[in-house]
Amino acid sequence: MQSPAALRVIHEPDPGLDLDAAERAAGEFLRALGISLDSESLQGTPGRMARAYAELFTPRAFDLTTFPNDEGYDELVLARSIPVRSVCEHHLLPFTGVAHVGYLPGDRILGLSKLARVVEHFACRPQVQERLTKQVAGWLSEQLSPKGVGVVIEAEHTCMTLRGVQATGSSTVTSALLGTLRRDARSRQEFFALAGVNS
Repeated sequence: MQSPAALRVIHEPDPGLDLDAAERAAGEFLRALGISLDSESLQGTPGRMARAYAELFTPRAFDLTTFPNDEGYDELVLARSIPVRSVCEHHLLPFTGVAHVGYLPGDRILGLSKLARVVEHFACRPQVQERLTKQVAGWLSEQLSPKGVGVVIEAEHTCMTLRGVQATGSSTVTSALLGTLRRDARSRQEFFALAGVNS
């Protein structure tokens, strides 16, 4: 039996992306906040800002490579401490941390690096951590049809640590559990234990 073709995950460039306009807007934004752009070190800052945000908001294409689960492996597959970087949609300030992503295989298993690619794919846009956690879990469940999926994200939000309450060192933890990992207490406990999260 021929294996199905890999799913090519591509985020098409936004036809409305206009780096020149973004650079002009960044310059106006900085000047409106009283920041002079006359010095040599700041003259190029608006352009750098525009390019930096364009990069943050553009995920890389990848192939969702899966393989037949020929051995009938039915235990948890877990990738821990996948780096997460995204931008809070409320203040456009970064949040960074790690994701722990696991699944109980069905008929197919996933190339391990693709767990990190899926996290990156959904993190490359203005986000809230709760939505990001659910999007990763839901997408893996839809694409793999596993027996269960678990996602935990731990992140520090600079909109909380650098401004407002200035709660330096605080982190936010979110989780999404689907299938057996949600229904079965022992499977759920195993996922949290292997992820290093106290449930």
